[in-house]
Amino acid sequence: MENLNDSKNLAIRIAKILDKKKAQQLRVLKVQDLTVLTDYFVIASGTSTTQVAALADEVQYQLSQQGVEPYHTEGFDSKNWILLDYSGVIVHVFVPGTRTYYDLEHLWADAETVDVSAWLEEAGGADEDAGAAQ
Repeated sequence: MENLNDSKNLAIRIAKILDKKKAQQLRVLKVQDLTVLTDYFVIASGTSTTQVAALADEVQYQLSQQGVEPYHTEGFDSKNWILLDYSGVIVHVFVPGTRTYYDLEHLWADAETVDVSAWLEEAGGADEDAGAAQ
């Protein structure tokens, strides 16, 4: 099992969880050289507020099963943009219109975009999330 105290491993784990739950436009930005706030942003979209909440809930559930809890959460009331702050990784889950409006990828254009395809292919056949909330 990966060390989730390492921000890169945590970002990988979160990306895998979101991908497995069919998140759209999954992006990971390495921002550690640009801000003291965090090391990585994981940005994803859901097709509706219901899916946005389900994606964020699944990240929280899966990580809590491994003893990792967010320091702060925001947006569960409106579900247009849910933020999960895991210190070294901040997760942003949007509905498409809100994601377009705030355009974090443009705002953080100087950040390194991390190629997550290798991480996701590696997880492709694995059933590491067995027992997830149904």
